[in-house]
Amino acid sequence: MDLLEKKKQELHDRGITCRIAGVASRRMGWQANPNGLNPADIAAQVSSAVSSVPPVSPVVRPFPKVKTWLAAAQADVLFEATSLNVESGQPAVDHIRAALEHGVHAITANKGPIVHAYRELRDLAAKQGKKFLFESTVMDGVPIFSFFDQLPAVHLQGFHGILNSTTNVILSQMEHGLSFDEALKKAQELGVAETDATHDIDGWDAAVKTAALVTVLMDVPIRLDQIARDGIRDLTPQAVRNAKRDGWPFKLVCRAKRVGKEVHASVAPEKVRVGEPMARISGTSSYVYFETDLFPGLAITEENPGLYATAYGLFADFLRAVS
Repeated sequence: MDLLEKKKQELHDRGITCRIAGVASRRMGWQANPNGLNPADIAAQVSSAVSSVPPVSPVVRPFPKVKTWLAAAQADVLFEATSLNVESGQPAVDHIRAALEHGVHAITANKGPIVHAYRELRDLAAKQGKKFLFESTVMDGVPIFSFFDQLPAVHLQGFHGILNSTTNVILSQMEHGLSFDEALKKAQELGVAETDATHDIDGWDAAVKTAALVTVLMDVPIRLDQIARDGIRDLTPQAVRNAKRDGWPFKLVCRAKRVGKEVHASVAPEKVRVGEPMARISGTSSYVYFETDLFPGLAITEENPGLYATAYGLFADFLRAVS
């Protein structure tokens, strides 16, 4: 929302005008006004909700179904940003399906729908003549998925990389002498780790991102239970520091390789030789290296993304949808 306001002039220059016609969250409820909601009022309500102080004169209407809310808002685009549900991708899958059925472009930062319902939602979007976009699901706003749109007839054979910033921060801090718990606290203070960082520590977030890349870019549906997964929970500070000292630092590495009609994928801590590009990825940075049938190697590095990185992915998808 803030980025839309900051980029209002650039949107205008592109002939695009927009207004926020609806907002929905667990704390704020369902709000809709086809004439537009005031961004400042929404920001105040968000602040009040986060601080657990009831907002002043909230205008919240009960919409028992997403479709009812969409109809009331009369929106053209839905931004879906619910939390990741590893097991089913819900409720994001239902939200996106409802938007597309309603004739609305659907943009998400949630990886779950890509893993659990990508083909269904992709085909539904095509049938409805609408866009289903998800650039922010992997490496924030870096154009991973749209990058391959610019490479027609290039086939991805495999990839490897570092896609989870929380574990990367934890390992970097442990290399500098912190205990596991101290390193996790540092990652939480930086805002890259949730209060419950289980999905990151145990490799689930990295596995979901790996599955998303395999499903979309390699066009091979893969279940999470088909990805060999191991997190960093069992790495001791001493082992991490020794590996760094010996020139083979630990990284949580995602890998995928096409083998016949299948794709073999894994997420696990690996010792990486200090001269390799992955060894230089520290802090909140990310890295992915693609192997294709025409290009032996294509690498993308994201260096310590800022506050607007993920928001930019949503914003860029918005431009792709409405331009």
